[in-house]
Amino acid sequence: MKAYVLIETTVGKTKDALESLQHMDGVREVDGVTGDYDIVAVIEGDSLADIGDLVTGKIHMMNGVSKTTTYVSTTAT
Repeated sequence: MKAYVLIETTVGKTKDALESLQHMDGVREVDGVTGDYDIVAVIEGDSLADIGDLVTGKIHMMNGVSKTTTYVSTTAT
């Protein structure tokens, strides 16, 4: 399964969050962006539970992450 995670960081923490995400298991791509969110990450897992665990157990726990919105892909790639 694949999902897109939009991440809002606290002021001054975007660079640190980007670096941490680049080395996190399950994160396939990560980009800093402009707009309402600071980072967009593409993540993968074997199941919806794996996606949820990655978002709530790792990404949410990162220093500097203040908010996330996750969109699960509905197309197989």
